[in-house]
Amino acid sequence: MFRTKRILSVLYFFIWVLVFLGPYLRNMHDLNADCINSMIGDYIHLFLLFLLFLVNLYLLVPKWLFSNKKVQYVILLIITILLITGIDIFIHYIMLSPRNPEFDSGLGHIPTQSPFERGAILGNTVNTLMSAILMVGASNAIELVYKWSWEETRRKDIEKEQLKTNLALLRHQVSPHFFMNTLNNIHALIEINTDKAQDAVVRLSTLMRYLLYDAAQQTIELKKEIAFINSFVSLMQLRHSDEVVVRIITPDQIPDVKIPPMLFISLLENAFKHGVCYPLPSYIHFELQVDQHSLNCTIKNSKHINPAKYEGEYSGMGIDNIKESLKLLYGVNYLLQIHDSANEFEVNLKIPL
Repeated sequence: MFRTKRILSVLYFFIWVLVFLGPYLRNMHDLNADCINSMIGDYIHLFLLFLLFLVNLYLLVPKWLFSNKKVQYVILLIITILLITGIDIFIHYIMLSPRNPEFDSGLGHIPTQSPFERGAILGNTVNTLMSAILMVGASNAIELVYKWSWEETRRKDIEKEQLKTNLALLRHQVSPHFFMNTLNNIHALIEINTDKAQDAVVRLSTLMRYLLYDAAQQTIELKKEIAFINSFVSLMQLRHSDEVVVRIITPDQIPDVKIPPMLFISLLENAFKHGVCYPLPSYIHFELQVDQHSLNCTIKNSKHINPAKYEGEYSGMGIDNIKESLKLLYGVNYLLQIHDSANEFEVNLKIPL
């Protein structure tokens, strides 16, 4: 903000330097007494406009216009313009105009002006007023554009912070109960199947490393995201019997692309939460497909509960948070489709790469 303000101040300075060079450049080839007198009048006129520019730009606009005191601003601006105009006319037609001999001889009165002179004064007064109004309009336009640009930048910064907050919440969707249940399952496996318990510990450490380090980045390699998904699913399977069929399909050759971390974890947790019901057969299918420009994710799971209740649970805060995060990440450049049937719940997500 302050850097932009300094740049604008420097720009104003050079513009006014060029403006003040105008009278000199216009008369530099014929600097006689009349030209010098005309230049003095021009410089006084420009100085008064410059003074109006500064007063409006650095005092009236920030203190009254941008502080929602528009009536006071208009009143003060009108007074300032009339004052500047009055000073300009007084200097030009009283102080700088050639004096009448009667006035110089001490008769004590200003000579009567001809209709032509009165018309010239009126025309110059209108010209000064119009110049002052145009000067105010130009300075206000510049300030409004600057203020709009600053507010737009601030709005984008706020959106970025909101994005970071929402993504942080999304990345912490892994329930603490998941870790407690996993540790309890590993503890039970140690005496039953040591090899399986060791594999579970390795997968849990991989998952924790991902959550602590990789998930803090803006983007992550797709192969790391897939490794995280595989570790998460395998640990979830420790809690479920063979009645739950879990199928994970990912590309054989994982392309070297990056995506936002933990993009699918909430959807997977929902699938395990709502798609498994003992002792009924249950299934969860997860598939990733990658083409040249997009990534397609499909998650299907069985349903064993009342459809109305199921729909309400799925359309709650979890799905809403996912939609909001996708909107912040991709704007309108994504596709999220939810298909809710009597026996199956399916989510299709397509994001650009």
